[in-house]
Amino acid sequence: MSHQWWELRVLSEPALDELLSWELQSLGCQGTASQIVDGQLKISGYFSTALYSEARLSEMAQQLKHSAAEAGVMAQVNWVLIREEDWANSWKDYWHPTEVGDRLLIHPNWLPLPETDRLVLRLNPGVAFGTGAHATTQLCLIALESQLASSVSHPFTLADIGCGTGILAIAALKLGADQAYAVDTDPLAVQSAQECRDLNGIDASQMPVSEGSIGEVIAQISAPIDGFCCNILAHTIIDYIIPHLSVLTQPQGWGLLSGILAQQIPLVAAALAQYGWSIQQTWQQEDWVCLKVQHRG
Repeated sequence: MSHQWWELRVLSEPALDELLSWELQSLGCQGTASQIVDGQLKISGYFSTALYSEARLSEMAQQLKHSAAEAGVMAQVNWVLIREEDWANSWKDYWHPTEVGDRLLIHPNWLPLPETDRLVLRLNPGVAFGTGAHATTQLCLIALESQLASSVSHPFTLADIGCGTGILAIAALKLGADQAYAVDTDPLAVQSAQECRDLNGIDASQMPVSEGSIGEVIAQISAPIDGFCCNILAHTIIDYIIPHLSVLTQPQGWGLLSGILAQQIPLVAAALAQYGWSIQQTWQQEDWVCLKVQHRG
């Protein structure tokens, strides 16, 4: 029997795209899809019926309406049941090839591959979050391109924590990293990352994909690695990622933290300082930021 999902649909003003996307992620949605139709924002978040009751959906709908009202905008919210196959296919209705930075092209695998000099990231996300359409992912890709374009020693090893489709690990390898560990706590994301890795012709030994978080990477490595990227929500980064970074990364290593709102930078900076890390560089797109961090020692 096909697995079913809740599709929580929000209709509002385009200015609320970033806010509502962040709200849906913070509520635990598996992925988001947004588009502007006739001047209005239509954004959907997807939740497993195995984890979320209809009563919980009603609570979340009220929370989204409240957040919109606080921003001075009205929002209409409803929800429907969809099959997993319908969700996977719905990506194809709005997702198109996307150029990111100076060198990368995110390419949906079901479309013909155009002639291009860019490094192509072939993706078929299915039900995993991480198409590269969201600002947090694009910021991390731009930052990765910038960092890996500079002088790095080889072999260079990186970890993608909360990998989703594995897009950041795949990009890192295409940009010159020698090995990338990818981990996610969601088994559906692990499966998707493995499939997208294979689509890009990357060997499993070069990009091992595992279920778990930063602790799983630490358990796999024989020595601290050179860098990491982590595109998840700020509170998770503060509580569960930052305390372990010094064990993961060698003293001269660096990391990229994304999924952070601009107003959350002071909270992240304070948590980093507590463990001897500092922010070296910031990339920003609308309300979102990606931070390059390095250990002060």
